[in-house]
Amino acid sequence: MRKINIYLLVIFVLMACKQSTELIIPFSNSEIEYSGRIDFSKDEAADFYWSGSSVKINFEGTSIQALLKDESGDNYYNVIIDNDSIFILRPTTKKQYHELASNLTKGKHTVEIFKRTEWDRGKTSFYGFKLDANSKMLSKSDSKKRKIEFYGDSITAGFAIEDFSGNDSPDSTFTNNYLSYSSITARYFDAKHHCICKSGIGITVSWDPLIMPEIYDRLIPTDETSIWDFSLFTPDIVVVNLLQNDSWLVNVPENEEFKKRFGENKPTNDYIIKAYERFITNLRKQYPKATIICTLGSMDAAKKGSEWINFIKSATTNLNDNKIYTHIMPYIKSTTHPSIGDQQIMAKSLSQFIDKNIVW
Repeated sequence: MRKINIYLLVIFVLMACKQSTELIIPFSNSEIEYSGRIDFSKDEAADFYWSGSSVKINFEGTSIQALLKDESGDNYYNVIIDNDSIFILRPTTKKQYHELASNLTKGKHTVEIFKRTEWDRGKTSFYGFKLDANSKMLSKSDSKKRKIEFYGDSITAGFAIEDFSGNDSPDSTFTNNYLSYSSITARYFDAKHHCICKSGIGITVSWDPLIMPEIYDRLIPTDETSIWDFSLFTPDIVVVNLLQNDSWLVNVPENEEFKKRFGENKPTNDYIIKAYERFITNLRKQYPKATIICTLGSMDAAKKGSEWINFIKSATTNLNDNKIYTHIMPYIKSTTHPSIGDQQIMAKSLSQFIDKNIVW
């Protein structure tokens, strides 16, 4: 009996030693690099809502885990290892560690967790990282000097981008903001970026109750009292890709959101133009020095001859601001949301426009 007790004691001691050598890095560590509108108001974790939000760490070691808890279990993340290999992570509703990488070669590594999905899937709480024994956390690189911010709908979110069946499935498995034109453009310019987007959203009316002018200044998108501090992120360029959903809904008077926003009568062209002007004016108030690009694409509101293109052009002309541009991305005829290839075409169009017209 005594030998057994000694044996158990040795095991416990060895386990304690093993645990004590693991390096726990809390979410609040200043060397962790965050991107996006992230809620740090709680003492124990950082909460992720918006598409494209990410957390990144540089370290020396052979393995790494992240302590996460998801509100719905329906959010997906890209785990990007050394800016090269990528796999998909689906955090559970249980607070637990998830392995991000193991059996890495000795030396320096980078791991980033990038939110693919939209805020309607609920929040994800990030508590911190755990590194293996003899590992070391390194300083964040934070080398990106440019900043760009996007306001958009499902196109910007990358909705159904990986549904290769052509069914435009709403299953969050197929949404991937990392492959949307917004993220591709940001990576092209090596720019930090924020993505304020929601499928179905518009400026005057949405398929859901909220419109962009009501949530553009929120930290937590579902909480009207949660106001974002715009001083925390000052973009050089702001890209607005909205009105696609308005273009459909203004013609559906039986829709409940139409009735709520317009009553019985379809809004006039002047009403739409003025609403767009007000939204851009509000962005200008927040970012007095930023270049603002008012764009549209790549769905049917952007096709040649569309009145919605003219609405945007009229609004930007009326604003008379030499740092507000109009750039319409290519219309790509399709019965579904933009594919990966379509998003790449859009990103190329937008990047070329920026390269040609904007010094930043």
